[in-house]
Amino acid sequence: MPIKVPSNLPAKQVILDENIFTMDEIRSSTQQFRALEIAILNLMPVKEDTEVDLMRSMSNTPLQLNLTFVTTGTYQGTHTKVEHLDKFYETFDSIKHRRFDGLLITGAPVEMMEFEDVAYWDELTQIMEWSKTHVTSTLHICWGAQAGLYYHYGIHKRELGYKVFGVFPHTVHHRRTPFIRGFDDIFYAPHSRYTESDPDEIRSNPELTVLAESEEAGVFIVIAKKGRQVFVMGHPEYDRLTLDREYRRDIGKGIDIALPKNYYPDDDPTKKPRLLWRGHANTLYSNWLNYYVYQVTPYQMDGSDEEWLSVAEAFRKPQEEE
Repeated sequence: MPIKVPSNLPAKQVILDENIFTMDEIRSSTQQFRALEIAILNLMPVKEDTEVDLMRSMSNTPLQLNLTFVTTGTYQGTHTKVEHLDKFYETFDSIKHRRFDGLLITGAPVEMMEFEDVAYWDELTQIMEWSKTHVTSTLHICWGAQAGLYYHYGIHKRELGYKVFGVFPHTVHHRRTPFIRGFDDIFYAPHSRYTESDPDEIRSNPELTVLAESEEAGVFIVIAKKGRQVFVMGHPEYDRLTLDREYRRDIGKGIDIALPKNYYPDDDPTKKPRLLWRGHANTLYSNWLNYYVYQVTPYQMDGSDEEWLSVAEAFRKPQEEE
């Protein structure tokens, strides 16, 4: 949570320069509190595992979150029981009349397909378009990030010819950006993919800013529209053993797959994998919720789309000027 400081306190600028989470007394005195409404569009096949991973990652904040799990109505996978979906999930048609403080769009095992060939692509584009007027900030993960960059900014996906697989070091850029507050200069994050969004197209787009990247794994975090859209190319939410399960699954299928990098001690898959990314993963999700949802989302969820969004925009500007 933020430190409340007097607006004219000399030490305030020093704290801001160090990217410490602060709130001036004027903002503090006018802020109202309520639970944040977060929608999670879960496109992963085994939805229960992703639910646990995401809830674990988002729980490291004192903010109260009301989670709404969403699945596609135009396509239903076979890896999650229908009873589970019926009990715990909504379809887009059932929530599109609502507004949400945050939306999270997960990855999906469809990266080798053209976007337009994905069974639920048309519905996904409707959801991403709807998010422009009904969501304060949207966080896209892995394939969800590739899909979001393609839909919103025309950034193409390309096959790598190999699998980016393991836990890779990343370098931080634009350190004053709130999304990466608290990050070390070098931090680790898991990746598991055969494709990437074209890095040259990302860098040449003036609306996009690269906040972190890896020499081996490529661009990792991209931000747009002062945080209204954030794209994370890997899987910071992964559990310690997720890559291990993927590796053993592929081996069992006879796939020629290399060991995940920087994962097993001494590259020995009989040893317990090292957990190198949990701290930064928690910080990533906490920063998104704190700075790009909680700090800017309107307290009232009613009114016209224009009125609702204008309140959020008014609170984004001071954040960018820190």
